[in-house]
This record gives sequence, C-alpha cells and structure tokens, in this order.
Amino acid sequence: MSTSIGVSFSDLAVGDSSAPLVIEGIGRTHFVRYAGASGDFNPMHHDDAMAQQYGNPSVFGHGMLTAGIAARSVKDWFGPTALRQLDVRFAKQVWPGETLTSTATVSSLSTDEVSGEGRVDLTLSVVNADGEEKLSGTATVAVDK
Repeated sequence: MSTSIGVSFSDLAVGDSSAPLVIEGIGRTHFVRYAGASGDFNPMHHDDAMAQQYGNPSVFGHGMLTAGIAARSVKDWFGPTALRQLDVRFAKQVWPGETLTSTATVSSLSTDEVSGEGRVDLTLSVVNADGEEKLSGTATVAVDK
C-alpha cells in the first residue's frame, strides 16, 4: 500500500522542511468550528466573560486545534495515511487574530524492521507571527522506499 503522496524516501534528507502552512487571523470562528467537530465546548474557548473570569484577556484556541494544524502540515507533505506517531507539547495559548505558521522538519530517516517501510522522523513547530512558539512536537511517517 502506498503511504505517501509523491514523496520519495531517497529524495529526503535530514534538515528538509515542509512548505510552511500559514493560517492567517485565526479566530473565534475557527474555535467554534473546532468545538463542534471535537465536542469540546469548554466556555474558555467561546465565552469572553468566562475566559476573563479566569484571568485571560479573551477566549483562546483549543490546544488540540493547534495540534491539528501541526498534523495538517504532515498530512499535506506525506499524505493522509502516512502518519504513524504524533507527539505534541503545548507551549502557549493561541489568541484570536494571531497568524500561525506550522512547519515539519526531517530529523532522521530509517527503515522499519518489521514492515520494511521507510520511516521519517519529523520535528514539528507552530509559531505566531512574532516567532512565539505555540506548539512543538514530533511525528513519524511511513514513506515508500
């Protein structure tokens, strides 16, 4: 079964990066759509009064929305069936109006001993326009050899 879309294991090298995925002006509509898709209706993500009651300047994005943006970078580069592992660390909240940029960078290449698939380990990053890290992580994808 093909695991990647037009990506050749032999053409990849440590340090190669995905095209940046830029989400301009992420906002409340993104947060509400994510809440509907995930079932996570925590009012901190859609109710300013509630968010401010707990010391936040406004509502903020779901952490897993940011993780989804990072995962989309991987999917856009390697296809929808290539992902084998995803680990993320949430660094900062995402505020309405921020522009987010997600990238994935090859950190190592190997062959899975059981399946024989090429494995590509990636370092993930989502930052805002000021370079403030919102999420970091790693992913492993399978690529046809």
